[in-house]
Amino acid sequence: MEAVRHWSVRHARGLKRVYDACARWAPLLGGAVRRLGPPRAERLLLPAERAAKRFLFDCRMCGQCALSHTGMACPSNCAKGMRNGPCGGVRADGGCEVDPAMRCVWVEATAGRKRVDGRPDGPALAPLDHRRAGRSTLVPLMTGRPVPATAAAEAPPPRERAVHGFEQACRSGRFVVTAEVAPPDSADPAALVERAQRFRGLVDAINITDGAGGNCHMSSVAAAAVLAAHGFDPVAQIACRDRNRIAVQGDILGAAALGVRNVLCLTGDHGAGGDQPEAKPVFDLDAVSLLRVARDMRDRGVFASGRALETPPNLFLGATANPFVPPFADRAANLERKVEAGARFIQTQFCFDLPAFADFLRAVRERELHKRCALIVGVGTLGSAKALRWMAEHVPGVRVPPPVIERVARAADQKAEGKRILVETIRALAAMEGVAGVHLMGHRNEGVLADAIVESGLRTRQTAA
Repeated sequence: MEAVRHWSVRHARGLKRVYDACARWAPLLGGAVRRLGPPRAERLLLPAERAAKRFLFDCRMCGQCALSHTGMACPSNCAKGMRNGPCGGVRADGGCEVDPAMRCVWVEATAGRKRVDGRPDGPALAPLDHRRAGRSTLVPLMTGRPVPATAAAEAPPPRERAVHGFEQACRSGRFVVTAEVAPPDSADPAALVERAQRFRGLVDAINITDGAGGNCHMSSVAAAAVLAAHGFDPVAQIACRDRNRIAVQGDILGAAALGVRNVLCLTGDHGAGGDQPEAKPVFDLDAVSLLRVARDMRDRGVFASGRALETPPNLFLGATANPFVPPFADRAANLERKVEAGARFIQTQFCFDLPAFADFLRAVRERELHKRCALIVGVGTLGSAKALRWMAEHVPGVRVPPPVIERVARAADQKAEGKRILVETIRALAAMEGVAGVHLMGHRNEGVLADAIVESGLRTRQTAA
């Protein structure tokens, strides 16, 4: 089955022609289908459609077929159920974040799209209508009522709204600084506020993770609201792993009601790598779909269902990008899809490899994406070469070049050497055209990160006072 699926992607151009021909000729059979009645026609045709798609594409019959848009790679095989990929956890060899033995479906889809028309990107796909699971897409095509696979192409016009804090900083053109703080494993917010205080006056915003690595902590929205109440400008992460589209829209409204103005939209790490791998992942939406939902709530004033909101949320929307995983040459295309969906700030994965990032940045500038969003590069440090090596080997999506690990390993004070590399990286990024800022990350390492901000010359202690 896997060999046939790979064959289909390699022959995507020819299969796309066959697919398009079937789509053109199918309506000619509409009269016969209507005479039989669509339910009866589906009962007769569905077994053959299922068998053919299963054989050629390992299709799971979502009932909303997107093969003509995904290079003949069926997105239903994605372990996260993504309709707009790839995610940032693709392994260095192109393997799936969740199942390393399987090649990433979206890496294959990118290759298939290129074979069809030379382009790595296609239209944004709509979220699945789960009521159609197991249904035919051929019969609706025959009756002239095809099931749409793509999302609406036109974005709503921006709504007039107030601009605050972090969004103002990103629009100003000055180099912005953000830092990441993980919520506590506690119902007491005191430790969260204490750790955030390390960055008082040194950063433009503090990013609150949402179940990073598939591990449970205090709610990102609640933690962000706590920081907002203490005078910080927080960024709440909202991951699709744990919520369906109803819950995620409720969280967006709740965050806005509690004074949280910045939302980072994530597909999220799979729970298989967390401390509760038995938990059921949701992944009703992916990051692109979530961005579109949040944008429409803000600019159209409607829920995903089309029902009107009384008061739309005033949000600054962001997303993530990972330049350091396959398909390397096409990561800018994936970023562009997020920008088109409404992202206006982008946070990248850890940058330890400046040459690889420079390649990505050239592609970003060619598409002029740096003019449409604030590209904020993830940087950070760990306390030892052992910790860096572990992260490089065990955290999908993180790439630490061996020379970096070796340099830290040779140092008499590994923690200090790691900070020196961080400061050098920040200074190098600040000199690159198209980089709008840096995002500092390091688990429970707030003191070192705060020192690095000052030592790199981005901020001063007097600013923080």
